[in-house]
Amino acid sequence: MEQGEIAIGLDIGTTKIVTIVGRKTEHNKIEILGFGKAKSLGVQRGVVSNITQTIESIQHAVAMAEADSGLKLKNFVVGIAGQHIRSLQHSDYILRENAQEVITQVDIDKLIKNVHKLVMLPGEEIIHVLPQEYKVDIEPNISVPIGMLGGRLEANLHIVVGQKAAIGNIFSCVKKADLEVSAITLEPLASAEAVLSDEEKEAGVCLVDIGGGTTDVAIFKDGIIRHTAVIPFGGNVITEDIKEGCSIIEKQAELLKVKFGSAWPGENSENEIVSIPGLRGREPKEISLKMLSQIIHARLVEIIDQVYVEVKNYGHEEGKKKLIAGLVLTGGGAQLKHIKQLFEYETGMDTRIGFPNEHLAKGDRSDLESPMYATAIGLLMKGVEVNESHSNRPPIKAPKPPEGPIGGPIKGPDVSPDPPFPGDEEPKLPTDPKETFFDKWVKGFMNFLANED
Repeated sequence: MEQGEIAIGLDIGTTKIVTIVGRKTEHNKIEILGFGKAKSLGVQRGVVSNITQTIESIQHAVAMAEADSGLKLKNFVVGIAGQHIRSLQHSDYILRENAQEVITQVDIDKLIKNVHKLVMLPGEEIIHVLPQEYKVDIEPNISVPIGMLGGRLEANLHIVVGQKAAIGNIFSCVKKADLEVSAITLEPLASAEAVLSDEEKEAGVCLVDIGGGTTDVAIFKDGIIRHTAVIPFGGNVITEDIKEGCSIIEKQAELLKVKFGSAWPGENSENEIVSIPGLRGREPKEISLKMLSQIIHARLVEIIDQVYVEVKNYGHEEGKKKLIAGLVLTGGGAQLKHIKQLFEYETGMDTRIGFPNEHLAKGDRSDLESPMYATAIGLLMKGVEVNESHSNRPPIKAPKPPEGPIGGPIKGPDVSPDPPFPGDEEPKLPTDPKETFFDKWVKGFMNFLANED
């Protein structure tokens, strides 16, 4: 099998690092060819805290996927998330020299380039610019302005911002694991692609991805991303609460949460008890399931409250912004018993659990249809998209962490086959008349990384 035929997603999470290998079938489904998972030891709340441990975990997950698929894996689509991510809304415009010439992609690129001149907080950089609606002269609410005539082009933009150091550490880990980055994407957007339908995005929906270290929120309306946020709480804080509340070790707390935990304390009676083995010769410890559920419930309510704050910040209570499709829960935390009912009770919004099975070919990998793998499968889908648009393009490389503004110019048509790290020679990217805005952003981002000393 040719390397170009396959796609690889790499999800660097707080509790686990997942590698999934696949390809697109003739029926436009994703066939899983290989899977690898390793415990994430060097990541806290989505941010790399230990480079060495993270590299080892990545290498372990990749080695498992290589053994499973029988392929040598090199080019990965890597997700970016973590508590350092934030978003904001911005409007900007350009004045065109000739209003009688049609608007082209060059005009849109010029408008987007203006956004990178915005001054961010110290240490922050723009990592994603997502156009929402355009306005040409006095004509508002235009989704695609290319081909129209006008002298003033304006856009409402959703901007995702992150810490330069955190982004650079991700690339450093991937590179030092002897891997290459073919594309990057914001993890909530990857999860959304895996579990949301086009109809839900059109009607209005809030994706809630409950991971180990963070809870990611992505809101869509009219088919467009409207709001993103990262809440610095996830499944790990629930485990920590159980550990402290029941005076047990972390491994036992996680096992209790997964096997006996419930988001709804009312279902357990006072006399329902589970026995935990004692430590080294000590007597077993008895844990009340009702108390266990009360601990889980208290922390989940806190997470739900913060999710609903983000929904209200978007403007859900306004008629035109109402999220008709409600909430979709995914991620490992979405597997907690009765969590759907608790979200519905606390928010009053319709809720369902999002499974990434709609895009997968039927086969013997049903274990990967779990909400905990939604992000990894979304990254794999992004890899398939990259393969289709860049069928013969060499991988994009990240020579070193960013230290300045993102979005430098594309340098030329050639790509160095294997530049050193950190590189003395600048990698150059080919131009493609069919490339998307995201492709151009990735190229600009990578060229910036290559230019830094």
